Amino acid sequence: MSTASPLARYGWDERFAPRTTDLVPGRVVRVDRSACEVVTGDGRRSARVRRGLEPCTGDWVGLAEDGLLAEVLPRRTALVRGSGGAPQVLAANVDVVAVVVSLSARLALGRVERLLALAWESGARPVVVLTKADLSADVADVADEVSAAAPGAPVVAVSATDGSGLDPLRAELFGGSGPAATAVLVGPSGAGKSTLANALLGTSALATGDVRASDGKGRHTTVRRELHALPGGGVLIDTPGLRAVGLHAADEGVRQAFAEVEELARSCRFADCAHVAEPGCAVLAAVDDGGLERRRVDSLHELRRESEWLASRTDPRLRAERRGAERAMSKAQRRMYRERGGWG
Repeated sequence: MSTASPLARYGWDERFAPRTTDLVPGRVVRVDRSACEVVTGDGRRSARVRRGLEPCTGDWVGLAEDGLLAEVLPRRTALVRGSGGAPQVLAANVDVVAVVVSLSARLALGRVERLLALAWESGARPVVVLTKADLSADVADVADEVSAAAPGAPVVAVSATDGSGLDPLRAELFGGSGPAATAVLVGPSGAGKSTLANALLGTSALATGDVRASDGKGRHTTVRRELHALPGGGVLIDTPGLRAVGLHAADEGVRQAFAEVEELARSCRFADCAHVAEPGCAVLAAVDDGGLERRRVDSLHELRRESEWLASRTDPRLRAERRGAERAMSKAQRRMYRERGGWG
């Protein structure tokens, strides 16, 4: 299939060709339990999912003649959320992850950092989108604050109401990754994802909802992840609001989300410095000097602990290593207790 195919506007290229030549290639538009909607060269169609397969929105797949989704093609990128159980793929084959933050709500930098770690880990390029710019008098100050917590990620302020910032945002989402780049919108309910998606699509196809004035939170208006081809080029995936965002085995994503801390850590006296109380810690020295916020270091520690814990729940080797480390620490504490004759 050539790039002149109707699937080209959905991001198709030859790398996604099904391994089985008698299957029809397509892209998953949305998933609904054991069935999903797939766009092919002949248009959209419903498909049953072969048992054992777990497609997600954005996947490239192969369909059999009877409409059975028979193959999920290898993913270039995957946005994965950790949880108490198995990790959940939120979107696949995305080029840009747009972390959506409402300027009309209280700024939660910890949540922004968490979503950025998720985005970096996916293999896609993160962008922070500050929505509802028309409702804020402190856009520049908030943008500066977010930029300090988002090294390496562009920050764009937009208003879907008056259209300001939409052209720069389109350039960030679709201009640098090819004419059929795929972007996914992630963020909490009430952040303005569906309103922003409608503005980018140039339609009112997606339902939008009100935000409670009491706490700035919104209700879920998008109930499932859905893929849309934009009229001017590019593909957009809208997602339901994320209440909980766990990190699963996201070590690289966390490192990139805290790039300035990682840079400082290269000057620490010890290569395995944990930046807690070690002598010669360049990170703690930067905190003392005022060059680095203590909040950034605390947030880094929290995300690292969570990522390691969630990974150990599904990886027997990591679980064994974690238990071994806990036993070694407990043994060292008991030995210290005996040597000191108590803790007094």
